[in-house]
Amino acid sequence: MALLSVGEALHRITSGIDVTGTEPVDLFAAAGRVLAEPVVARRTQPPFDVSAMDGFAVRAGDVPVVPTTLRLIGQSAAGHGFDGAVSPGEAVRIFTGAPVPDGADAIVIQENTSFDANSVTIIDGGPDAGFIRPLGYDFSEGQKLITEGRRLTSRDITLAAAAGHARLVVRRRPRIAILATGDELVLPGEPIGPDQIVCSNPFGIAAIVEAAGGDPEFLGIAPDESRHLREMCERALGRDVLVTVGGASVGDHDLVGPVLAEMGLDLAFWKIAMRPGKPLMSGRLGALHVLGLPGNPVSSMICARIFLVPLIKALLGLPATGEDTYSAISTAPLAANGARQHYMRATLVLDDQGVRQVTPVASQDSSLLAHLAAADCLIVRPVDDPAKLPGDAITILPLDF
Repeated sequence: MALLSVGEALHRITSGIDVTGTEPVDLFAAAGRVLAEPVVARRTQPPFDVSAMDGFAVRAGDVPVVPTTLRLIGQSAAGHGFDGAVSPGEAVRIFTGAPVPDGADAIVIQENTSFDANSVTIIDGGPDAGFIRPLGYDFSEGQKLITEGRRLTSRDITLAAAAGHARLVVRRRPRIAILATGDELVLPGEPIGPDQIVCSNPFGIAAIVEAAGGDPEFLGIAPDESRHLREMCERALGRDVLVTVGGASVGDHDLVGPVLAEMGLDLAFWKIAMRPGKPLMSGRLGALHVLGLPGNPVSSMICARIFLVPLIKALLGLPATGEDTYSAISTAPLAANGARQHYMRATLVLDDQGVRQVTPVASQDSSLLAHLAAADCLIVRPVDDPAKLPGDAITILPLDF
């Protein structure tokens, strides 16, 4: 039977998703969250005409020529406006950000004047209405400023604050339970037996979940024993996603599939035409999404990037696929690809013209974590992709996002 394509696997994982609920958060906690309700201005900005320069607020008609001398009647500073109006032949000293007094319709910049406590003489240039930022120049009360469904940036948060919002309504972070499996695994720093290895995958997967906007929870390491494995899988009920690591293949000790099947898993697929990462499992356990990643650390991390990140995006109501890949130029020859879509670890630099130049790491062996850590992107080789020469165009997927 033909293996499922990566594209079809992604479609099945991200289709029919119910997005997470909403919650209000303080602005200091809003960075990177997905906005669930539009941000509408609660005030007008600026709330009055303000000066964009240090200088003098005048009536433009009072300065037909230079030099012209006007009588100083006061000053306007930010937070301390002039309580009065400018009449013919008068001027008010004004500072950047200060309210423009009634009667004035232009600003003369300070550099073009000579002044003392009682008068100002305009000796160069002239009055300029363009130095006044009018009421509502930035936005007006009731104006929609930020559309729902946007992942909030520092710029968005600054705008929301200026618009009078102390809190924003955002999508709840998807809760992602992570369960490692295997008698051979021990946690970093714990005593390690002669036939054991350090459990590393959950830590990298948790970091991927955090960066994608999810809330990771490590359930621990499940032994290769059905009863204990089921008990630990049941701890994930009530979360949005259960990510299992290892045990999803067909060996005698690969128990994840059978145990989840006993629990009622509606299996979508369990093998795909991809390398690294052929033994990938996906399904639903009621409302719980289940993603079974390979135990191999490199395969696990790459599959998490390709499948778990889009799943989290879909749960947040974001576009799940189609926005992450870029065109680049290969700096090395690439052999023709075979029947499985290949994700090759690589490094990316920009040349003097800003063109992306990509070089595969020295070895594509899926056991080499050090080479994965050295990479910052994946070269995406479609099924039966022909050989590539240096200078040929290729497609890449950033590892960081």
